[in-house]
Amino acid sequence: MKTQRSADTAVLVTLMIVMVATRFHHFGDALHLPDASIALFFLGGLYLRRFGLYVLLLGLAVAIDYVAITQRGMDFFQHYCVTPAYFFLLLSYAVPWLAGRLCAPRLRATPGVLALTWGVGVIAAALSFLVSNGAFYWLGGRYAGPNWPQYLQRVAQWGPLFVRTTAAYLAVALAGHGVLAYWRSARKHTLPQQH
Repeated sequence: MKTQRSADTAVLVTLMIVMVATRFHHFGDALHLPDASIALFFLGGLYLRRFGLYVLLLGLAVAIDYVAITQRGMDFFQHYCVTPAYFFLLLSYAVPWLAGRLCAPRLRATPGVLALTWGVGVIAAALSFLVSNGAFYWLGGRYAGPNWPQYLQRVAQWGPLFVRTTAAYLAVALAGHGVLAYWRSARKHTLPQQH
């Protein structure tokens, strides 16, 4: 039990560090890593599972947004990206978290299971994008006369980048999971047995 708690803490701290490192600059500067938030919420659901930790990561995401906006001297609630649709991030991030939870009981370090888990994560990323982007477009009040052709053009323009970024992060994380499991298994079989 104590070992599991230590592992959960290590995973949570890692997810939080990666979120700060990648999300902090998602309002600008192309020299920084792309936002890993969707992948992190999927991995959180996969490894941590507890809803309270989802809330903690969600709070961290909002805090990072707040700092990123206000440190530039802007009012958080007047920023272009902060509209009534901002509250849909709750649902947008719940999608990958729940998808991770769905995969968690079946997670094994086999290529087939890891590939399937990655595929579920990619589908969750696409759904998450549709929730956040759709809410921003239709409910954000930033577009005069929103219409389906314009919305579909935006989905085609931004959706693949959003999903591709998450897919890349998940590929790295799940490959790491496989390598770590293989290393543990190999180490277990090479250690001398104690009697």
